[in-house]
Amino acid sequence: MLSRFSKTYKRFSKDFWLLMVSSFMDMLGGSLIFPFFSLYLTQKFDVGMTEVGTMFLVWALTSGLIGNTVGGALADKFGRKTNIIFGLIASALSALMMVLIDDLIVFYIVIGLIGIFEDIAGPARNAMIADLVPDDLRGDAYGIHRVVFNLAVTIGPAIGGYMATRSFEMLFYADVVLSLLVALFVFKFLPETKPEVSGSPLHEQTLAKTFVGYKKVFKDKLFIAFILVSAFSTLMYFNMNSSMSVYLVNYRGLSPEQFGFILTINAGMVVLLQILFTRMTAKWKPLLAIAIGNVLYVVGFTMYGIFDSFTIYIIAMVIITIGEMICAPKEKMIVVNIAPEDMRARYMAISNYAWILPIAIGPLGAGVIMDNFDPRYVWYLAGLIGILAVVGNIILHFRADGRFESMTNGKNGAIVPEKY
Repeated sequence: MLSRFSKTYKRFSKDFWLLMVSSFMDMLGGSLIFPFFSLYLTQKFDVGMTEVGTMFLVWALTSGLIGNTVGGALADKFGRKTNIIFGLIASALSALMMVLIDDLIVFYIVIGLIGIFEDIAGPARNAMIADLVPDDLRGDAYGIHRVVFNLAVTIGPAIGGYMATRSFEMLFYADVVLSLLVALFVFKFLPETKPEVSGSPLHEQTLAKTFVGYKKVFKDKLFIAFILVSAFSTLMYFNMNSSMSVYLVNYRGLSPEQFGFILTINAGMVVLLQILFTRMTAKWKPLLAIAIGNVLYVVGFTMYGIFDSFTIYIIAMVIITIGEMICAPKEKMIVVNIAPEDMRARYMAISNYAWILPIAIGPLGAGVIMDNFDPRYVWYLAGLIGILAVVGNIILHFRADGRFESMTNGKNGAIVPEKY
């Protein structure tokens, strides 16, 4: 195992591993908070899941839709590093405000405003990974990034569950400190990685024209269809991050520690097995692999509605995690391969809409169901939505005519549209 780790380490540059270290530190802070965020809001403001869903709607429309889109253009125009640092500082401020604000309406407004700046870093970080590694290592690079993310999530919820039983505020203060430390780390140790593409006029453009370049992304009909289908999958999957904590703790009687343990199983499996699954499925057709992963999602999430057993919940999470390890790296690689180098961050930004739109409507819809109907309906509906994702990916596989599997034009293997 040590020999394999040594070989893997040597395949990537020092700057790539520094990016992974900074990503781990940042993700650790987020993983302390996020699994317990819905539970925190319901207790802090004495509200139901409908209000929590409204908060996610505000966050998605500001942080996700506006901040993410602005971040993609800024990262392609000016570079990655400054965006990442700016986003980390905004994240620290956001976590601090979540503790200090006691009025729900003010909470919505402030989090919405800060959220615009917080998510600027997302497209830059994803693009930087592709910048730092050669074409043939990108699959493994994004697999390693998922391992790093889930290593943080393995540790974070377990620590967060312990802290949450004593003081929810401790979680947010810890995230403030970690975010600022990571910003300092990135400033001191990471280089700028924005590629200089031969023949590209991007450096001569105004920022306004860089934003106009998004028109080219939206004209890529196959890519947009893929994002819409992926949004159905995310609408199902995001229940794990929004509704599951309240459902299992308030309706099924689990403790925060038990819920944290379930999430730790998810993250631990990814840490131990993701690279293995990435290589096992390397030759699978990407859209069919994603469809198979979504079938496992449907089975696992539906089990949370059917059964009332801590043991069954663990089994369901194992099934969900196997699906995640099959399809998640394929989704990221499709975006990386299809994007031209000088539009990489903007493609990444639009690909994030597959998360933004479900975050905007999913938690609110789940909150209305949980507050007014049988909460098990959330998981039955998630299964039905997941079936739509399965069907959509299969249809796209036959309509794509191999575009997602064999992209041969352009330096990075992408089919290159007219550039802006």
